[in-house]
Amino acid sequence: MSTVARTRADGRDDYGEWHVYEPHKVGLPPLGPYFRALLRRRQFLWELARTTLRAQHFNTTLGQLWLILNPVMLGLVYFTLVYIIRGGGRGPVFLAHLMLCLFTFRLVSNSVSQGARSVVGGGKLLLNTAFPRLLLPLESVLEAFLRFLPTLLVFAVVDAIVGLPVGPELLWVIPILALMIVFGAGAAMFAATAQVYFRDLTNFLPYFTRIWLYTSPILFYVEDIPERLRPILAANPMYPMLGALNDVVVEGKNPPATFMLGSLAWAVGTVVVGAAFFISREREFAIRL
Repeated sequence: MSTVARTRADGRDDYGEWHVYEPHKVGLPPLGPYFRALLRRRQFLWELARTTLRAQHFNTTLGQLWLILNPVMLGLVYFTLVYIIRGGGRGPVFLAHLMLCLFTFRLVSNSVSQGARSVVGGGKLLLNTAFPRLLLPLESVLEAFLRFLPTLLVFAVVDAIVGLPVGPELLWVIPILALMIVFGAGAAMFAATAQVYFRDLTNFLPYFTRIWLYTSPILFYVEDIPERLRPILAANPMYPMLGALNDVVVEGKNPPATFMLGSLAWAVGTVVVGAAFFISREREFAIRL
């Protein structure tokens, strides 16, 4: 049988054969079979994300319009506040920077906030179906990415109006976004596990996300950070990622190696720790829900 056959939530693949997912004891299971079972259910992952979006009416015209209007209006509000506080001096290039960094920051923050609720919110599915639980935070990341896609059209319009540079350095956008998604996935896995044990986590996350946004290079350029504060703000995982993205898209130059290496370290480290924490604890989820 082909190893790429898709497996539905009931465990049957496209050929009608059964794949049984057996829950493991607390601790890390054999990772090879675990990730193969996860891969076989990729179609289930896609349908779960699409179903969630349809349930929130994002398949309607108004729903799709809101996907665009919400981040745009938020960006304009922040731009107005920065313009007033600084007494002017911020032109259309800064608006492009703000929109770009805000849209991508929301991709990561939405992955984390939705991922935190994924396990607790999937109680009935967890109790009635055997499948790799890692699908749940990954579905949240996929859903956040699908919400992010319409904002690319908005930024394309802003890019054309402002006249940002266009060149081969824009190819760096692909690996930078990939690192952001990987980092968001790892953070979502960690938050989903922590939420099972600490149910007040989702009440705290909005405040944490707001502080995270204000300390990320979104409402300011990396160059605006005073030298005495730079080591503190550089500990923010979004610092190298947004700094590299701004250099590529807004400045039209290749990102510094320090930004790319920092982004890679944060992405790999977070997804490894998050996945290990989640998989080692997922056997307890049904008991604690």
